[in-house]
Amino acid sequence: MVERVIATPAALALIEHLQHTHGPALFFYQSGGCCDNSSPNCYLDGELTLGAQDIRLGEIGGVPFYISAAQYEYWQHTQLIIDAVPGQGGTFSLECGSGQCFITRSRLFTDEETADLRSG
Repeated sequence: MVERVIATPAALALIEHLQHTHGPALFFYQSGGCCDNSSPNCYLDGELTLGAQDIRLGEIGGVPFYISAAQYEYWQHTQLIIDAVPGQGGTFSLECGSGQCFITRSRLFTDEETADLRSG
């Protein structure tokens, strides 16, 4: 079955670095925009309170990945591909100051993948 969120090797390497530095208790939250630039933010457990309207899309690198229900409505037809690139991301995410930042790429699910997701 197709996954709703996946990570590139670069993102997986950065996740591993963050786990080594900060411990394994991390999670991601896909931002909806505004001051945090629609980016996937990585947090330590307890740094952000998840609510009933937040949806767990899956895991990347063994780390849970969440999105708000409202944001999911826009992105439900796409697979989120989390990557890491050189640069400075938003100040809310754990990798800030590392010289790398997480970004979200996406692609539309095929009709076949959409059918699989609906049946699963």
